[in-house]
Amino acid sequence: MTEAWVHPSAFVDGGATLGSGTKVWHFCHVLPGAVIGERCSLGQNVVVMNGTTIGNNVKIQNNVSIYEGVVLEDDVFCGPSMVFTNVVNPRSAVSRKHEYQQTLVKQGASIGANATVVCGVTLGRYCFVGAGAVVARDVPDYALVTGVPARRTGWMCECGVKLREEIMQLECPACDKQYSRQGEKVAPIAGGEL
Repeated sequence: MTEAWVHPSAFVDGGATLGSGTKVWHFCHVLPGAVIGERCSLGQNVVVMNGTTIGNNVKIQNNVSIYEGVVLEDDVFCGPSMVFTNVVNPRSAVSRKHEYQQTLVKQGASIGANATVVCGVTLGRYCFVGAGAVVARDVPDYALVTGVPARRTGWMCECGVKLREEIMQLECPACDKQYSRQGEKVAPIAGGEL
């Protein structure tokens, strides 16, 4: 196994866990109690707070803060300068640390540059949050959400391409994988290519 690599300008506090093959780039800070999986990449100026969990093969681009209460499952992508929150109604003069809400980002989800994810939501498996979107409610598996506030505007393949909508099913124009759809629930059809 390859050891984690940490740039000399980054700080990884004692008590933080870094998986093998993980890279921590310039000016990052990983606090005690943070758990980061294998083969992750933390871009420049990333902060990972205590009490956070990051799965394997997660890519966190420049200028992202992973606050307490955020859980990133395997294969998640966080675009440059996207924002997580952990309190719904912050005030400088009122401590609300006991009110932190969990935000769960499920396997394979992608969050675009400058998007904001309000705490307390779940981003479904392989969903895609468009650049600049503001997510204030749960996002279904495979959904493409865009805008302010974010609304579903399509469906995405596991390979990251927008699905074509056919009658009663969805198909990827890039990898030909097919998905079934029932209302707001989408699932891959067994035997599809990827």
